Amino acid sequence: MLVSYKWLKELVDIDVPVAELAEKMSTTGIEVEGVTTPADGLSNIVVGHVLSCEDVPDTHLHLCQVDTGDGEPRQIVCGAPNVRAGIKVMVALPGARIADNYKIKKGKIRGLESLGMICSLGELGVSDSVVPKEFADGIQILPEDAEVGSSVFPYLGMDDAIIELSITPNRADALSMRGVAHEVAAIYGKSIHFPEKSLSESQVQTADKISVAIESDQVLTYQARVVENVTVAPSPQWLQNLLMNAGIRPINNVVDVTNYILLYFGQPMHAFDLDKFEGNHITARQARDGEKLVTLDGEERELVADDIVISVADQAVALGGVMGGQSTEIDNNSKNVVLEAAVFNGKSIRKTSGRLNLRSESSSRFEKGVNHATVTEALDMAAALLQELAGGQPTAGRVTAGDLDVNPVEVSTSLSHVNSRLGTELTYADIEQIFAQLGFGLTGSADSFTVSVPKRRWDISIQADLVEEIARIYGYDKLPTTLPEAGGTAGELTSTQKLRRRVRTLAEGAGLTEVISYALTTPEKATEFTLAPTAQTELMWPMTVDRSVLRQNMVSGMLDIISYNINRKNKNLALYEIGKVFAQTGNSKADLPTEINSFALVLTGLVADKDFQTPAVPVDFFYAKGILETIFDQLGLEVTYVAKSDVASLHPGRTAEIVLADGASIGFVGQIHPQTAKSYDIPETYVAELNLTAIEAALPENKIFADISKFPAVSRDIALLLPKTTSHQEVLAAIEVSGVKRLTAVKLFDIYAGDKLPAGTKSMAYNLTFQNPEASLTDEEVVKFMEKITTSLTDKLGAEVR
Repeated sequence: MLVSYKWLKELVDIDVPVAELAEKMSTTGIEVEGVTTPADGLSNIVVGHVLSCEDVPDTHLHLCQVDTGDGEPRQIVCGAPNVRAGIKVMVALPGARIADNYKIKKGKIRGLESLGMICSLGELGVSDSVVPKEFADGIQILPEDAEVGSSVFPYLGMDDAIIELSITPNRADALSMRGVAHEVAAIYGKSIHFPEKSLSESQVQTADKISVAIESDQVLTYQARVVENVTVAPSPQWLQNLLMNAGIRPINNVVDVTNYILLYFGQPMHAFDLDKFEGNHITARQARDGEKLVTLDGEERELVADDIVISVADQAVALGGVMGGQSTEIDNNSKNVVLEAAVFNGKSIRKTSGRLNLRSESSSRFEKGVNHATVTEALDMAAALLQELAGGQPTAGRVTAGDLDVNPVEVSTSLSHVNSRLGTELTYADIEQIFAQLGFGLTGSADSFTVSVPKRRWDISIQADLVEEIARIYGYDKLPTTLPEAGGTAGELTSTQKLRRRVRTLAEGAGLTEVISYALTTPEKATEFTLAPTAQTELMWPMTVDRSVLRQNMVSGMLDIISYNINRKNKNLALYEIGKVFAQTGNSKADLPTEINSFALVLTGLVADKDFQTPAVPVDFFYAKGILETIFDQLGLEVTYVAKSDVASLHPGRTAEIVLADGASIGFVGQIHPQTAKSYDIPETYVAELNLTAIEAALPENKIFADISKFPAVSRDIALLLPKTTSHQEVLAAIEVSGVKRLTAVKLFDIYAGDKLPAGTKSMAYNLTFQNPEASLTDEEVVKFMEKITTSLTDKLGAEVR
């Protein structure tokens, strides 16, 4: 909502700096987005009188002699098609600043000296969308009474301050100048004075010209007036200024009057050309499925039964509450006008405007609500303005269908209730003063009082609304503040938050960079890397198929990020994400999915670049696995890596499932299948994903401190000849089965599978570390340990010690 400060001061006895008013309104409930002055940045632009205008041969230019009030006429070359002798224009003198901080200088155009510039509104920074139609392709022509040599800004309302309000749905009463005036008057305790227009009616009865009826429960009232013998012409400059400053294009005096009423009362109105009606009975009804209507914007709209239409002779002539029809629009030949004022159901209007993507000033107000008490007053004032500005003659009376309840709403509360909610010590006199400022009636006493809320404030209906109004006007800054009482529970991080922070620290310590991918994806990608997919959770009305299903893995979204970076020559990437995936555990589509905290990483490119002494080191499976091992080691978890070859999107020979000691799967690590990598248009890439919810449940509750041993450790190496199919994990399991309690570490340091070994075998060499925390180990003890381990390896794996 754009509010003219000049207009506001005509309605309220207020004269404070506009910045102070903006601050006060923001702190009392209606946020001010900003304050602008159209003339800011413009200078030295004056009223000029074109004394003569001659065409420049073989060009579109005109050589003008213009009086700008400084003695001698000045010569100006102008290319506007509507420039002519005898008109008043806007002239930017040499040294003037126009839009975009452009400075006007003396110059020559086609060899002709030009001492200034005759301006259009666009050259003064006025948006093309609000420039009056008659001046859209040329310069602005000023009123005849404009004083030559004076500043143009007062004549165009550009010296006004425009306050932009951010109106929330509950304060739709402020979508009108009268509503804003009531609000400002309440804030400052000032009086309001709304101008009245006298209406002189003819002897002809409106009911003899037209009749109205309602055939829809979505229309609360429909009222109409007839104004005869109007003269359609441009509106006076003051009205055009008001509309342009509010962001509305002036059209003609009839249409502009309806827009003026919309701004002033917040009451949408429409004007029909009566002579274009095919009958005299107007009906507000529901549309029929498939019914067609060409609206004022020239678009043919196909309607449905939920839409409201205004029809004459059973033909739709307007889309109720949204936009009028082209067949009955006002044009320069219109003589007899029908003015309508109605109240439509806001939900119905919202559905229609949303379905047709047809938002208008009228529809936005009907959606949020209009003041039922001023519908008739607004209609009468519109007729009076047409009489004043268009020379029309209103017929006697108005035709009406439907009834509106315009009685005030009564809400009761007590002083103790107010003070207990606000923490204040207000008196009943304070309450009386506040509601007097608001213009609300008040009866009763401190023990129980009743507030009579006028219809213009339809957002107030319960006790809490009254408390809010009291707080607003009393001043939020005056409400007492108190510290919370001692004895409360001290805040701390949850176990989930602690785990996420630890994992984030470890991942970044390993050189990974955090990213955030979309939780919504395609149905195919949702389960692409999921070891145990469930039913998908779909949006009912997705904006696009690419964001239609909740993800069950994070890898697919991160691969999109990898692809985006690869396409922009960023090839060495190490990324991680901590987020949620969603598993559908219910049997019904109405069941909400289970949210699972997850961690995922993606690696591609080089770990280290090539230089003069070392070759390039590419990312591989073991590099990704090493990062996970670091995380598990710091979390105190022991896991097992089990080969996994049945995940279609992962390499069957370079993928492992990660399993806890109790057999629970917590994720996977592996290489993206080459075919999948090709579909994402990415190079060789390694990924991992962990279930943080499962990891959190498996973490030890308490970390037990272990003393550092004072006695030395002993290490032994052992080389084993094993079948090629034997895995490292199987060797570790066999060593563990031996039951050597003093064995503290096992490390694989060599693998050999050359020609010198028997076919189908390989050599694996391990370093074993033994340590007794209570005494030094002897050679005999270590020999026994080695014998037990050797026996277990031979029995379990058929290993041969080399």
